Amino acid sequence: MDRNERARRVVRTIRDIPSGRVASYGQIAEISGIPRGARQVGRVLRELPSADELPWHRVLRASGHIAFPEGSHGYLEQVRRLAEEDVPVSRGRVNMQRWQWQPDLDELIWKHAMDEGAD
Repeated sequence: MDRNERARRVVRTIRDIPSGRVASYGQIAEISGIPRGARQVGRVLRELPSADELPWHRVLRASGHIAFPEGSHGYLEQVRRLAEEDVPVSRGRVNMQRWQWQPDLDELIWKHAMDEGAD
C-alpha cells in the first residue's frame, strides 16, 4: 500500500468517527489497515492541506490526552470542538472508557466492502 492509499484510508476512517465519540491514533491506524501505524496517522493529519472538514478533533492519544501542547491554538481548538459535541475534557484528557468509538464488526466489514467497491 502506497503513502497516498494509506492517507485516503486514514481520512475515510476519521470521517467515520461519530459525533460525540473519539478514537486513538493507533485505533485509526488499525481500522485503516495500517498495523502499528499511529505515527503515520499523525503524519497524515499534519500534512493535510486543510483539515477543517475532517473531524480531526476526535483523534487523541491512546491515553485519551490531547496531543497538542496545553494552551496552544490546536489544543484550545480541539477542546472547543469536543465540548461542542458534549465530550468532556478534563486536564487535557478525555475518558476513553466512556467516549471511545467502538465500531461493531458488521460496521467495519461493510465499510471495508464498500470502500473496496469504490476503488
